[in-house]
Amino acid sequence: MADVSTTGSFASDPMDEAAMTGLARRLAAELHPPLCIHLEGDLGAGKTTFVRALVQGLGYPGRVKSPTYGLLEHYDLPDLKVLHLDLYRIGDPGELEFLGIVDLYDECTVLLAEWPERGGDALPAADARLLFEHSGNLRRVTCMAHSSSGNALCHSFNRLL
Repeated sequence: MADVSTTGSFASDPMDEAAMTGLARRLAAELHPPLCIHLEGDLGAGKTTFVRALVQGLGYPGRVKSPTYGLLEHYDLPDLKVLHLDLYRIGDPGELEFLGIVDLYDECTVLLAEWPERGGDALPAADARLLFEHSGNLRRVTCMAHSSSGNALCHSFNRLL
């Protein structure tokens, strides 16, 4: 059973990678742009694995790559576009200016940002934050809402656990 509070924050029980990717694939149907999701957690906690399953769950037929070196990957789908940022390697939020996130993020976009704290004010405000924790082979994901659309997403997250 998931932990539930009245603040729009829901946490999964510890789960293996297969359960986590299954959750991400099911959650894909609940993404309604515009939506900005910040993904937080240590290296190896499952952020990129979750995003890969989420994008595949949206119906993207190609390879979903980690944007660790290129910073940004685009996925164009019939009803929306996904921007996947990995800011682990940036040293200053000003480095994001050349990516043009402000111009790319529109009413048809789901923005998934790993290591968002490194982006500072160069990123749109989070509608929801996903916090990833790991211990051995188990992962725990917590969804925290920061807007009405984030609240709807977190309630869907809880329902799908």
